[in-house]
Amino acid sequence: MRMKNQQKNRHDADFARRFAPLAAYAARMDLIGEASALLRGDADTEIAGVSEQRESCGDIVVHTIKVLNDEGARNIGKSVGSYITIEMPPAEDQHTLANIAATTAAQLSRLLPPLNNGTLLVVGLGNRKAVPDALGPAVVELSYATRQLLRDDKQAARELASVCTLAPGVSLDSGIDSAELIRGVAASLKPCALIVVDSLAAASVKRVGTTIQIGDSGITPGSGLGNQAAALDRATLGIPVIAIGVPTVVDTTAIIWETLQALAGYRAKRLPDARLAVDEAACDYVEQQLLTAFNGRLMVTPKDIDDLIAAAAEIIAAAIAIAAHPAADAENYHDYIK
Repeated sequence: MRMKNQQKNRHDADFARRFAPLAAYAARMDLIGEASALLRGDADTEIAGVSEQRESCGDIVVHTIKVLNDEGARNIGKSVGSYITIEMPPAEDQHTLANIAATTAAQLSRLLPPLNNGTLLVVGLGNRKAVPDALGPAVVELSYATRQLLRDDKQAARELASVCTLAPGVSLDSGIDSAELIRGVAASLKPCALIVVDSLAAASVKRVGTTIQIGDSGITPGSGLGNQAAALDRATLGIPVIAIGVPTVVDTTAIIWETLQALAGYRAKRLPDARLAVDEAACDYVEQQLLTAFNGRLMVTPKDIDDLIAAAAEIIAAAIAIAAHPAADAENYHDYIK
C-alpha cells in the first residue's frame, strides 16, 4: 500500500511540477490530498505543520490530513483544520454504495458537533441546470427537511434530528451571492452546525468521481474555477461549517499532462531507445495546437456525469442522514432520504 501511495504521490507531483511557484499552485487546488502530494514531491518529504494518516476499510481508503497551525496553513495553502479524503471504488451495486455511505457517515460524525436539540442546516451549492455543478442541489433534493415535523411531533425526535435544507442557486439567477443568502438564513435559524455540499475541481483525471473530501475549515464556493466568493466558515457564520465535495471536472492542462506521461510510458516499454520528452514546452505546444480558441483552457467532465452525480448525491445524502438521525444506518438509510 505504501509503495502504491508513493507512486501516486509522484504522479501528482510530476504533473504539478510544471507550475511555479508550487505553493501558489497548491493553494488553488480543491483537493488537499493533491496539494499535499505536490508539496511532498518524489522524496515524500514531511510538510511542517501538517500531519497525515491513511487507513484502509476494505476497498475504501480514508486519508486524513490535519493542518495543525498557521505554519502548516502557509505551507499547504489551506486553512487550519481537519480534511478527510475518502478514496472509493465505483459504486456499481447497492452494497458498495451503502458501504461508502457508512464510511462517509463515520468520518462526518468525527467533525460534526453533538446535535442534541439543535438544528442541522444542509446547504447545496451549485447550479442545478449545469450537471457537473449540480451535486449540491441534488443532495438537497434527496434530503428530508424534518424541522417542522419535529415541531408537530415531539416523539419523532427519538428517530430524527432537526434538519433544514437550502439550495441557494447561483447569483446570476437571483442577483444574490450564495454566501449572503446562507448568512441570512443562519442568522435567523441559528443552527448548531452547517453542512455545505459542492462540486469540486480535480488536478487529475483519476480523482473525478472517485473521491469524497470532508473538511471542517469551511468552504470558498467556486475557488477551483477561479471564483473567489465570500468564505463560509466558523469565522464568518459563528457555527461549525463542514464542507463536503466530490470532484466532477478536471482542467484540460491535467489531461494533456497525464496523456503525455502515459504516452511516454508506453513508448518506453515498446521502444526502449526512443525517448519522448514530457515537459512544460510539450504541454504548452499541445495546448496551443488544440485550445487556442478557448484561451488555452477547458474544464472537462465525464460523459456519464449524470450517473456520477446521482451516485455521489445518494452517497452524501445517505451519509448525512446516518450521521444526523439517531435511527438511520447503512441498512435502512433509504427510509431517511427521498
